[in-house]
Amino acid sequence: MDKPQKDDPSGKPVTACLLSAAFFGALGSSFLYGYNLSVVNAPALYIKAFYNKTWIERYGDPIGAETATLLWSITVSIFAIGGLLGALSVSLLIKVFGRKGTLLLNNSFALTAALLLTLGEKAKSFEMLIIGRLIIGVDSGIALSALPMYLGEISPRHIRGFIGQFNSILICLGVFTGQVLGLPELLGQEPKWNYLFSFLALPAMLQLCVLPFLPESPRYLLMERRDEAGAERAFQRLLGKKDVSQELEEVYTEARAQDNSSTISVLQLLKSPTVRWQLITIIITMACYQLCGLNAIWYYTNAILREAGFAEHTLPYITMSTGFIETLAAIISGLVIERIGRKPLLIFGFSAMAVFFSLLTVFLNFQDSVSWMPYLSFVCILAVIASFCSGPGGIPFILTGELFEQSYRPAAFMIAGTVNWLSNFAVGLLFPFIQETLQSFAFLVFAVTCILGSIYLHVVLPETKNKTFMDISQSFAKINKIHLSPTREMQLVLSTKSDMNGKVQAVAKMETSF
Repeated sequence: MDKPQKDDPSGKPVTACLLSAAFFGALGSSFLYGYNLSVVNAPALYIKAFYNKTWIERYGDPIGAETATLLWSITVSIFAIGGLLGALSVSLLIKVFGRKGTLLLNNSFALTAALLLTLGEKAKSFEMLIIGRLIIGVDSGIALSALPMYLGEISPRHIRGFIGQFNSILICLGVFTGQVLGLPELLGQEPKWNYLFSFLALPAMLQLCVLPFLPESPRYLLMERRDEAGAERAFQRLLGKKDVSQELEEVYTEARAQDNSSTISVLQLLKSPTVRWQLITIIITMACYQLCGLNAIWYYTNAILREAGFAEHTLPYITMSTGFIETLAAIISGLVIERIGRKPLLIFGFSAMAVFFSLLTVFLNFQDSVSWMPYLSFVCILAVIASFCSGPGGIPFILTGELFEQSYRPAAFMIAGTVNWLSNFAVGLLFPFIQETLQSFAFLVFAVTCILGSIYLHVVLPETKNKTFMDISQSFAKINKIHLSPTREMQLVLSTKSDMNGKVQAVAKMETSF
């Protein structure tokens, strides 16, 4: 891990309490999201056979081809609909239950979904599987908003990106776990496929057993619950030191500077000129997260491997390499994010994806004429996946928490989550038509998206590493056309000076004038 910056207020290494909060918070949240992205692939044929068997037992005739396709499409796509519902509800849940409380409550959705998905076959009810997929989608929608918010608020600013990347790392680890457990030697066989869904309960139970004993977000306790004693205890445990007066003062300064101490609604956020470009940035970044084409990669992977001459029974094992590369790239990104920064990793990731999408298009068009070309195509696929996980796969969630101050944050995550899941649904809906029309040239559409996203981020996004939330808001003041009053400007200058002990005073938020 990187050494603290000179202006780091703590000067202490990351604590076991902070690591535990990050790991177990992500284990019952983003890990389950990643697991559910891959877990339906291995038992797909068995689930379809179960649908047909149940249909015959009910109606006496085999299920029609169109009906079977419709039921399977609903089973897959309803996950994104559940995610959207979860994202829309997260603002209210966080306000009522807090960050940690929302994560704990969310386990009820995971356990309910595990029960429905596991028992659907025994109950001879494919409706239970569909409802289970909807509910686990709700769980994922809540998790992808509540978890990054929690991680961002419990972390010291000098390792906020490192801790925030636990979200991305556990997503990738979840995908990889789904691939491993789905192997034919494990649970990817007809008598055992429903146990793939039983596994959902394990991470949820682990989080329920551990997370209650770990601290709530001290920022939430102090700014929204007005619980100074609780916030002080949380800071002490998370930072591993007794004197947390500097951290408390930083939060108090932010609270005093906010025009409205209550939580801002989505409508108020949309109308506010002080965060207009932060909101535009998050919407574009989150849209690029889904529209950059990673989901389309999975469509081609098995076909390219077949063209390369790999036997059908070896494909699940080779495909596991994609999950391994995802996880490795996410871990490396987490280790270097505080040294390199968010902005360079995002721009590098999207730019590299554009390059490898372009190369993949070339290789796919020569695949039939050159025997070794499919191997290059598969290397490009791995490179696209690694590029995505190096930055675009996790940093958008970190930025959503960093670009907004406390009162705006729940509404910002609600909007970001909505964009995320709508974009996810749009890719699933439109990509088959794009692929049918453009064939292998479809990847050029995603390359253009990545290039445009990189250009926008280069022009608009400031670097946020090792900055307070108020520093980051100040970075957008000029583009938002907000200028400081003389009093606030003096506060800003004074707040950036260190005292004789090297402590950094919190940066005051500027007053707006219109």
